[in-house]
Amino acid sequence: MQSPAVATAITVALVEDDSRTRERLCHVIAAEPSLRLAFSASTAAELLAWFVDNPVDVLLVDLGLPDLSGLELIQRCCRMQPACAAMVITMFGDEANMLRAFEAGARGYLLKDGTESDLATHVLSLHAGGSPMTPIIARQLLARWRADQPPPASRTGPQPEALSRRETEVLDLIARGFTYAEIAQQMAISVTTVQTHVRNIYGKLGVHNRSEAVFEARQYGLLR
Repeated sequence: MQSPAVATAITVALVEDDSRTRERLCHVIAAEPSLRLAFSASTAAELLAWFVDNPVDVLLVDLGLPDLSGLELIQRCCRMQPACAAMVITMFGDEANMLRAFEAGARGYLLKDGTESDLATHVLSLHAGGSPMTPIIARQLLARWRADQPPPASRTGPQPEALSRRETEVLDLIARGFTYAEIAQQMAISVTTVQTHVRNIYGKLGVHNRSEAVFEARQYGLLR
């Protein structure tokens, strides 16, 4: 008879052609009491032959498999078991593979470098409805989303007092994340002068901090 912990464990299957990497991933999963490694494979064919008759909660997929693209494997597995959450674990950090993986049905995307120490946490998050991503992948996805968004509409109504050329330059650097010291260096002025420009900007826009200043300036179309 299974113990309650084993009976309710999240079942995990994985496919990874590199034997050493596969062993490390299996070890991490086996060491987490709330997870149960149900199957591991070195090829897509092995995984598919087992997967068709064995429901599993989470599927971990390497994209660089020897017999079938990991992207195609994800598509097939998602059709076979829609309730299974697929997550990529790969060396490929390019935008094209990332986007194609999510289109194929993946719900998470991790790079192998530095993955193993947090793998159990990522699997638990995935099963709970999250979409774990290596930070650089998340930044790429965010950048793509921002590029697809239309520019914010300029605010109508009374315009604020016009910013001077230097104030506009300071505000642009603030919006790009530079510190006062970095702004002073770039503009060849003192930090005190930068602070004076910032106070003038705040006064003209009627704001009290950097975030508000950038937001209001964008609403009024004052920033590129």
